[in-house]
Amino acid sequence: MLQGIDTSGKDGTVRGVFGWCGPLGVTVTPFGVPNAEEAAHDYLWRVHNAVPKKGMIGVFNRSHYEDVLAARVRKLAPAAAIEQRYGQINDFEKYLTENGVTILKFMLHISKAEQKERLEARLEEPKHQWKFNPGDLEDRKLWDDFEKAYEAMLERCSTEHAPWRVIPADRKWKRNAIVASIVRGTLEKMDPRYPKPEWKPGDFKIA
Repeated sequence: MLQGIDTSGKDGTVRGVFGWCGPLGVTVTPFGVPNAEEAAHDYLWRVHNAVPKKGMIGVFNRSHYEDVLAARVRKLAPAAAIEQRYGQINDFEKYLTENGVTILKFMLHISKAEQKERLEARLEEPKHQWKFNPGDLEDRKLWDDFEKAYEAMLERCSTEHAPWRVIPADRKWKRNAIVASIVRGTLEKMDPRYPKPEWKPGDFKIA
């Protein structure tokens, strides 16, 4: 899971770390504003739906944590509902890990000054202007509120089964190197193997 304030480099991390992986083994799911179908279900429904199958790597660009971040800052849900979600998310992630899912959570942390530079670069560089979203400026005005929301998220949802890792992201190469190192180390511990076919190579003769 990749979380971070606007311009923290979630897309860049996906390209930089997972771009070397084969497309057959990796799925990337971006979580934006819920569509009508998603909004008709509980807030975890769309997330559970995107959990990767066995043997697959799933990358979440944003995640269910938007429901205790943006939802909290912009008051998109009652305070009592937000309060409940911390425990619900912990239980949900524990359920996943108990059923064979390994969870890595990265909070990409950039400074306000670095965000300013990246937003200005998007305005000045024609080939990057499509990335600029005027709504990002509204969120920037709420920087302090988002910081408090992230602090609460890290404090309350970093668990033994799914700890948060805060990644310094002002330097893109450093961000990618740290995330890649953790992903690689996790995969090496898991020691994944190719599935064994039910047949033997000697059973076949190619004419």
